[in-house]
Amino acid sequence: MWQGNGFLPENVVDRSERQNEAPLTILYRDEYIVVIDKPPNLLVHRSEIDRHETRFAIQILRDQIGQRVWPAHRLDRGTSGVLLFGLNPGIASLLGRQFEAGTVDKRYWAVVRGHPPATGTIDHPLRRQRDPYEFRDERSSMEAQPALTRFRKLAEIELPVTVDRYPSSRYALLELTPLSGRRHQLRRHLKHIAHPIIGDATYGKGRHNRYFAEHLSCHRLLLACTQLGFDHPISGRRLEIKAPVSGEFAATLARFGWNPRDR
Repeated sequence: MWQGNGFLPENVVDRSERQNEAPLTILYRDEYIVVIDKPPNLLVHRSEIDRHETRFAIQILRDQIGQRVWPAHRLDRGTSGVLLFGLNPGIASLLGRQFEAGTVDKRYWAVVRGHPPATGTIDHPLRRQRDPYEFRDERSSMEAQPALTRFRKLAEIELPVTVDRYPSSRYALLELTPLSGRRHQLRRHLKHIAHPIIGDATYGKGRHNRYFAEHLSCHRLLLACTQLGFDHPISGRRLEIKAPVSGEFAATLARFGWNPRDR
């Protein structure tokens, strides 16, 4: 089996992503806020489309630190990385206003199909989608909202394998900066420019997702929030919280010989 610059032992990757069974990694905590590194395949809190789920980041973190928490924003279930909570509703509201005002600096990493340009901006309005976290019988509006994403290519590779209709398969690692906060914005924007994120069952390419799962031991959505910059709601001090990718995401980068820290 081809594995990039050589072969990696199977035990490099934890196939079940057992982070969900371990305590959450706390990146920052004080008397007002707490920031965690959310593992993939974990909901932030209960959703009407995942009623069967019994484990949520809110619940796990509450039990772990012994006090209630309120999320200031959300990450999709499959997305890992930096997740911010307030330790009371007022603090969470103040943090949420920063997200609404667009003053929060959000950086993501994603592995995508194909070779996008070195840099670019995706300016593509997105239709509004109903929020599955809200238990209301409201119809989703079809109104399109402005949505803007900037990207920078960190690495790329061409594999000598036929996954789709081409004799070789190209992939790239992107740093993504969403300048608006539409639901599934990054996943929808990357699909729009024909470079869908690997592991995306909704907006991605099934053949490439299966190739990564069956041949590269990667079964997750390759999207992670790696950095969040925001103003502390009490002191006003600018905080920049980072979370390196881990697990199957990190193993995939290693297989491809990618070390984006060098750039």
